[in-house]
Amino acid sequence: MLVAGCGSSQGDGGKPAAAPKSEKLGPDTGVRYTEATVPRLDGLTCTEGNGGFKYGDDLDMIVAGVDDLPALKEDKRDVEGTASCFGNPRITISKGTHSATVPHLTGKTSLFTAVADPQSALDKSFERSMKLSKDYGRSLVGEPKTYSTKALVMKCQQNVTDGFPMTTCFWANYSAVGEVDFYPPNNQHVPLDQAAERTRAFATGALSTESDTATP
Repeated sequence: MLVAGCGSSQGDGGKPAAAPKSEKLGPDTGVRYTEATVPRLDGLTCTEGNGGFKYGDDLDMIVAGVDDLPALKEDKRDVEGTASCFGNPRITISKGTHSATVPHLTGKTSLFTAVADPQSALDKSFERSMKLSKDYGRSLVGEPKTYSTKALVMKCQQNVTDGFPMTTCFWANYSAVGEVDFYPPNNQHVPLDQAAERTRAFATGALSTESDTATP
């Protein structure tokens, strides 16, 4: 089911991007965050929220499998930020007589007091979230691909959602776990390497406000 609202953008969201440089995840620096910000990305205009679009019927991707991570707030809930980014030209998807303008990507960032093992947290969140997405009707395409930089680890996989070719990446570092869902320009999957580089840029931008530095 398509549920559309509005969104605005300027810039070119279709520029190709190479895979992020492969590096071993570095040690925990102790940097922590109290909020996820709206990132600034080349060629994209990003805003808070889902960009006025939802698939509905629980087809929208979530960050699951993180309940055992230490929450930031006393009420034991994690702090989550959602942002959407539009490029130019905009992406329009159609089904039957209905059409909707969608973001080039949406992302969710969940913050914690610490993520002791980012790789383990990534694998758990990816597995749990993808299983839920399959239960609600997403069909996975091909095999997932993992990436690692000095700052974070990522895992990406293409899928089909309500008949549309999507690409989804999950990421984690020592203070956060997140996901980025890429909508289909030209009705084609965003390549995994390109999605991973965009995910790296998104995560870096979303965590641009440092709250404090603590001893790991």
